[in-house]
Amino acid sequence: MGGWAIAVHGGAGVDPNLPKERQEEAKRLLTRCLDIGISALRSNLPAIDVVELVVRELETDPLFNSGRGSALTEKGTVEMEASIMDGPKRRCGAVSGLTTVKNPVSLARLVMDKTPHSYLAFAGAEEFARTQGVELVDNGYFITEDNVGMLKLAKEANSILFDYRVPTLGTCCIGVGAALESPIQMNGLPISVYAPETVGCVVVDKEGRCAAATSTGGLMNKMNGRIGDSPLIGSGTYACELVGVSCTGEGEAIIRSTLAREVAAVMEYKGLNLQEAVDNVIKYRLDEGKAGVIAVSKNGEVACGFNTTGMFRGCATEDGFREVGVW
Repeated sequence: MGGWAIAVHGGAGVDPNLPKERQEEAKRLLTRCLDIGISALRSNLPAIDVVELVVRELETDPLFNSGRGSALTEKGTVEMEASIMDGPKRRCGAVSGLTTVKNPVSLARLVMDKTPHSYLAFAGAEEFARTQGVELVDNGYFITEDNVGMLKLAKEANSILFDYRVPTLGTCCIGVGAALESPIQMNGLPISVYAPETVGCVVVDKEGRCAAATSTGGLMNKMNGRIGDSPLIGSGTYACELVGVSCTGEGEAIIRSTLAREVAAVMEYKGLNLQEAVDNVIKYRLDEGKAGVIAVSKNGEVACGFNTTGMFRGCATEDGFREVGVW
């Protein structure tokens, strides 16, 4: 075992013209989350506790698309989803369709720890949250002024708006006519450039135990009831005795490729090291989709990869390596 390692992301797909102050704000949040995780690891918390702790911090801050600051549905509400997985015994928990749970990742953890199931959604997940006494808030808590404006733009354009920070054909969003000319597709349909800013964390502790967690509000102006990759074990999140993985990007492409599990698979069956495995799945498994990946291995390695213009990310290892980046 090579000691502990941690990686965190705030989403793949970044506007090349993103204002410097916005970049620095994101880096400060990623740095704070790394510091929280590193402190927990130095205090000997197990990996599964650390990923939950870090993702809770990301959900509470409105900067990225999870918890407070989540993207809005076509009806102007928030429906959140999250998952968590503990590598040693591949235990997992996931939730979708949450509208009042302040920290979705912690409810996913309770599904893993307190139920015989792996996945609860919508009314059933909300009912379970009430029985467990988790902190509940009004749906309005999650809605920010920025996201209300983004939803308005999306509705005016009659399209799903993926992120106002990524220009498409010279505009912040595209309508149906422009979408037909877009070279980028989701599930076979033309869309605008994808940049949703899902959040995630992967950790290996000094005992070599891997864990992963991912949380998101999904797509701006999405259909009510839409479920993405983030709560799907093997797609947006995966951990086993070998590796922990969290993905971000075009959810439908990540789902089709079971991207997170693929990282572990090519390590197991092809004998690739961690960075080689991440690079391999980004290059060969996405079918022209756009995504990013962070991963750690039981040996204390950390890796990331993406085929978008950038990915908000940070990582650190016990031997002193540390990096926070956007591009």
